[in-house]
Amino acid sequence: MAGLALSMALPAIEGGWAQTAPPALGVQSPAQPPVEAQQQIELPPAPVERENPGLINEIGKLFEKSKSALPALKSPSETFDDLSNLARPSTMVTGRAACAVAANGAPDCKIGADRLCQSKGFKEGRGIDINTTEKCSPLVYLPGHKRGPNDCKTENFVTRAVCQ
Repeated sequence: MAGLALSMALPAIEGGWAQTAPPALGVQSPAQPPVEAQQQIELPPAPVERENPGLINEIGKLFEKSKSALPALKSPSETFDDLSNLARPSTMVTGRAACAVAANGAPDCKIGADRLCQSKGFKEGRGIDINTTEKCSPLVYLPGHKRGPNDCKTENFVTRAVCQ
């Protein structure tokens, strides 16, 4: 087996490529073009970039345009400082204040949060915890009584608020 590999390697070594350059037959080497040829060589003009109206191109344009429209991002420390400045004058209070009913029947807990904060000495507030209860007539609890649409009423209360 070793003899076979050696017999295959010997012809490859003997018939290998010559390491020297072949003799020039009156032709100058391409490494040194004639002086006249150097002056005549001009770079072709840069190809004009053709616009591709595809989806990816349009998304790229959108990102390029949006860079100038968006405000610069703040560093995390600046963002944290701004957030803490907003939160400093606020205080969380607990209690119980009823929410008013809006014209569409939904609870309006802004008024309830303001009342809760004013009872604690603050000007206004925003409700962050709301408790919903159902207040029913005692007749509803009697056996055999059919419940009507006006037997129970839903009441909402602000139990926790952030005040300023």
